[in-house]
Amino acid sequence: MRALVIHAAHDLRVEDFPDEKLTGGQTALGPDEVQVRMAAGGICGSDLHYYHHGGFGTVRVREPMALGHEASGHVIAIGAAVRHLGVGDLVAVNPSSPCGECPFCRSGALNHCENMRFNGSAMRFPHVQGLFRDHITVPAARAFRMEAGISAAEAALCEPFAVTLHAAKQAGDLAGKTVLVSGCGPIGILAIVAARLGGAKTIIATDITRHSLAVAKAFGCDDCIDVSAGEGLAPYAANRGQIDVAFECSGNPAAMAAAIGTLKPRGRIVLVGLGGDAPMPVNMIVAKELEIVGTFRFDAEFSRAAELIASRAVDLRPMISAVFPLDQAVEAFARASDRTQATKVVIALSEQAN
Repeated sequence: MRALVIHAAHDLRVEDFPDEKLTGGQTALGPDEVQVRMAAGGICGSDLHYYHHGGFGTVRVREPMALGHEASGHVIAIGAAVRHLGVGDLVAVNPSSPCGECPFCRSGALNHCENMRFNGSAMRFPHVQGLFRDHITVPAARAFRMEAGISAAEAALCEPFAVTLHAAKQAGDLAGKTVLVSGCGPIGILAIVAARLGGAKTIIATDITRHSLAVAKAFGCDDCIDVSAGEGLAPYAANRGQIDVAFECSGNPAAMAAAIGTLKPRGRIVLVGLGGDAPMPVNMIVAKELEIVGTFRFDAEFSRAAELIASRAVDLRPMISAVFPLDQAVEAFARASDRTQATKVVIALSEQAN
């Protein structure tokens, strides 16, 4: 089967990959399963880390691994018990497969499953192979149907959108709040969308590139600030802070500290972006009784993301910067790495990506 495979940093290949590596040796279609011909895959920040660095943090690529966890495709076969999907349907594929049996799953925290299998992840060994491939068989419950008129590229955005919907849940009640989004890459843009859906009254966005801030403006941001020039966030830090809730999406320690500085007393910051260990303004956090909240992946939010995209209750097309054919995957990764001209870059895994 053809797949987009990472072997090591800067060693990305479109190649025929052994079927047994991608399928785990499964050959028959189960009664509750569907087979999907993959159509489009979004390049995520973690994919870029695998490409540029061979991993992130302590996670390293230790064997060839098909990349991809943001993807969609068309159903080409259905199991005997599947009723809600049909052959030809465009579906978003949920890459998350919790075990359902560990203590975290039993407590409802499925995104913290001890035995999680997540497509395109090197956290486990053998690695869990990704979705940038010709086809995949998954439980039908992990395939979410799109409505007519929705492109495969849009459908592939369900996964990152689910991440930000979960982050918004972690933020608590956003109705009428003043919200800061720090870092306007794909996750930051989707955090703007999620915050507005949550009822945020005013949204301020920060970044260091004109392109990213222009996209933030297109998604309805009220104030877009280039923090590489001028006074940055200083006005929002005045009078002990003007921000109710901040979403830190860059993973940059300086950006995190600046965001904390803008929070009102008893404000909350949701740490969305991944970065290394960082110093914290502890005195400020204590004195203003601030809340620092983490957020990790998603659970039921994938279904909601799919519903919102399928109905076009949200229109995410303006954040798709480019669609590259699979044989130009290296060029696609280069474009996705250039924040001055790209937000979300999509790889066409078949001729039906647009």
